[in-house]
Amino acid sequence: MVLGFGPEPPWFEAVLSVLGVWRLARLVARERGPFDLVSRLHVAAAGTPLADGLACAHCLGVWLAVLPAALLAPGWAGGLLLWLALAGGASAIELALGERS
Repeated sequence: MVLGFGPEPPWFEAVLSVLGVWRLARLVARERGPFDLVSRLHVAAAGTPLADGLACAHCLGVWLAVLPAALLAPGWAGGLLLWLALAGGASAIELALGERS
């Protein structure tokens, strides 16, 4: 059974997935987005429990890593480990490159 994007080695798919998860998490947590769509999402979520999660790139990384992990991993155990690895990788990038408060 062939899984993943294509003939690239599996580590390449994992690196691309980490970068994609980090970029989306960063976009939603810290940027306004195209046409202020992300800003509108934050305004709509204000005052709800979802608002805190949308403001945290680390929290978003955990949830955004679910789909690539499910698509790339061959089984549930591998998917669980890949999910945590992708979320951790995205968090590490955010800590290394993120804004200091």
